[in-house]
Amino acid sequence: MSHSSKGAIYMAAAANLLIAVAKFGGAAITGSAAMMSEGIHSLVDTGNQGLLLLGLKLSTREPDERHPMGYGKETYFWSFLVAVMIFGLGAGVSIWEGVDKVIHPHALDVHVVATFGGFDIRTYHVVFSILMIAIVLEGLAFRTAYITFRAQHPNVPLIKAVRSSKDPTVFVILFEDSAALLGLVVACVGIAAAYLLEMPVLDGLASVMIGLILAVTAFMLAVECKGLLIGESANSQSRKKINDMVAAIPGILKVNEIITLHHGPQSLIVCVSVDFEDTVTSVALEAAVSRLESDIRAEIPEVSKVFIEAQNWRAHQKLLDELGSNPDAAPLTHPA
Repeated sequence: MSHSSKGAIYMAAAANLLIAVAKFGGAAITGSAAMMSEGIHSLVDTGNQGLLLLGLKLSTREPDERHPMGYGKETYFWSFLVAVMIFGLGAGVSIWEGVDKVIHPHALDVHVVATFGGFDIRTYHVVFSILMIAIVLEGLAFRTAYITFRAQHPNVPLIKAVRSSKDPTVFVILFEDSAALLGLVVACVGIAAAYLLEMPVLDGLASVMIGLILAVTAFMLAVECKGLLIGESANSQSRKKINDMVAAIPGILKVNEIITLHHGPQSLIVCVSVDFEDTVTSVALEAAVSRLESDIRAEIPEVSKVFIEAQNWRAHQKLLDELGSNPDAAPLTHPA
């Protein structure tokens, strides 16, 4: 998963860096606020891809005494920071630039840049050429991210896949590229309207709209990354597999509690509390625990830690009551 994630990130970074340079050039020759906002947007996105790559790199460090569970959540932290960057720099600067243009409108430049075969190439020809090329490059980056994401979540509706995904790097790129494509369409419409109607205020309004698109995108990303930072359980399919494997172990009377927690995209912690039958010997109990851990690791490769607790069901319930805990599900009775 990490290799496919990196491929999508590298593709997006290369596209955004080229697009940012072109957009800033277009903004310089026209004075367009929308084009300037798009340039800032692409520059911020390029920096964001660097942060995502940094998060992937740091998350691979081995566990140590200070972080015994490893550094998997580095990916979640840097992805959350990307959402903050999109909101603070991308959305904030775009809205500020647009409002300034609305308050102090000035006509977009239309001077002749060059002449070929008697045809005058004016600034707006250059600007729209840049925007069209940007749409193509962003479209290619979006396609790469979408293919990567769908490969990780086949046959799952897109929104549900985003909600259940434990790898934020790909859906962050997917959201960024979606916002970029939508922003480019807004920029095209706004700049064209400003030229055709000779109303430069429309260029400023387009910049504000781009900023709002980025703000909404940043908020959605922040919500998803926040859930991962706080700690999310395994997906429903993995939880069902674990429940079935635990229930299939002979000698278990009741399943007190099963907790799963993602500590990174490829780091899943599984905690199981079970009540064994009183007739189970210590040797059989140790064999059952070893078998259960082995089965879980074999069936779910992303499992990094498995903790299995043998505890009387009544004692477990008493402890939960004392701690004020309320389990999500009632204990499961082992089938006869």
